[in-house]
Amino acid sequence: MRRVREILRYRFEQGLGHKAISLRVGAAPSTVRATLRRAASAGLAWPLGADVDDARLEAALYHPAGTKTGHRRCPEPDWAEVHRELKRKHVTLQIIWDEYIARHRDGYRYSRFCDLYRGWAAKLPVTMRQSHAAGDKLFVDYAGDTIPVVVDRLTGKLRQAHIFVAVLGASSLSYAEASWSETLPDWIAAHVNAMTAFGGAPALFVPDNAKVAVIKACLYDPQVNRSYAAMAAHYDSAVLPTRPRRPRDKAKVEACVLIVERWLLGRLRHRIFYSLAELNAAIAAMLVDLNDHRVLRRVGQTRRQLFEAIDRPALRPLPLEPYVFAEWRLRRAGLDYHIEIERHYYSVPYRFAREQVEARITARTIELFHKGERIAAHIRGSGNGRHTTIAEHMPSAHRRFADWTIERIAREAAAIGTCTALLCERILTDRPHPEQGFRACLGIIRLVRGFGRERVEAACNRALDIGARTYGSVRSILDNRLDQTPAPPQAAEQSIVHPNIRGSRYYH
Repeated sequence: MRRVREILRYRFEQGLGHKAISLRVGAAPSTVRATLRRAASAGLAWPLGADVDDARLEAALYHPAGTKTGHRRCPEPDWAEVHRELKRKHVTLQIIWDEYIARHRDGYRYSRFCDLYRGWAAKLPVTMRQSHAAGDKLFVDYAGDTIPVVVDRLTGKLRQAHIFVAVLGASSLSYAEASWSETLPDWIAAHVNAMTAFGGAPALFVPDNAKVAVIKACLYDPQVNRSYAAMAAHYDSAVLPTRPRRPRDKAKVEACVLIVERWLLGRLRHRIFYSLAELNAAIAAMLVDLNDHRVLRRVGQTRRQLFEAIDRPALRPLPLEPYVFAEWRLRRAGLDYHIEIERHYYSVPYRFAREQVEARITARTIELFHKGERIAAHIRGSGNGRHTTIAEHMPSAHRRFADWTIERIAREAAAIGTCTALLCERILTDRPHPEQGFRACLGIIRLVRGFGRERVEAACNRALDIGARTYGSVRSILDNRLDQTPAPPQAAEQSIVHPNIRGSRYYH
């Protein structure tokens, strides 16, 4: 208003023209002309009275902001419908106005149409001032309050259940689920269940900076939990954490948490639940009432109606298989090219011995990665201290040895002869553990390569006669050609038979 007063003073006190006044006040001549015309229409005289302040001067010269300047015969646009349409992808006010003016030729011009819509949108509740595109963001969080659940009917022992809350940005369709904890497995499982309930996946997940979602909070480059990021990638989505200590970045879910605490927890406060499934069934029934029957003010539709019209067409299709929760751990392969996970050992290709690998652990599988490349996959075993080994992971020498079993040794020995089979059987029986006799039997069987089946069979017969139970004894018999010499005459058997009495045959 200072410039208006200057224009009036130059005009009525000094009698200057429009161009001269415009040079002095820094305004266009057309502006000076319009201001003087408005002053004449308002009946203002110079000098202005002492009671004419800037507010009164503005009210006298200009119409109040936001009021209509003329009468329109066309009906008022449905601003709630305009607001809903703007949430759709690629829809702008220009497009909506083109459709509006095509139906009503004498309707508002584009600038007036935009002004009226913005005036209507400014009156929306605070929680709706953020603009969210259809299918763009899913806001997630945990409710601050918990629900007690009876876990033992006899003792009445209670356990607190935590409430996971998710809400879509455009339609405000809400989802809630109870879990025993806020740990990573429950966090991931709740996300998977929420997307199953929605029938699609959003473009972005928006959590706060809780440790379960963000390893290191940072305004510019937050580090998202690897399992959480893998879950989002499985659904062709991404994770966008809010700024640290900025709860208004996720005002949608903050408001939804408040609604859940009042709409659900308040109504369930007098009920007693005896299982998590029973609690989740009650929550699901309350959500149907919240989403399908409660009409949003200023919009005139339910959350379900908005979801079907706006969010559902824009959500990404779900993959064929839901995401399976997995943990990542660093392990180093030992000299035996195995890594240990919860007291069970899994093999990797032998060339990765002593190398550090990453283990992706699910409830059923173990996947091993080296520098981003998957090098092994196993069915998860129990923590019994045993080994799970794939033959292709072993060196050729180890593989040939590992292929031998008790059954194969017995079969190969029997192919040589009855004495060889009997000697191998006794070697395996005499050892505290059968595997301790593998190498001795394997060595005896391989003697066929150098000495032939007949000589090995004869040497085993001689070893049985003298009570020998080692590979070295059989090899010595063959090297000294004792298998080709007749056996010494048998001495008369002693009359006393006792396990501690060896007899003369032992010393031959």
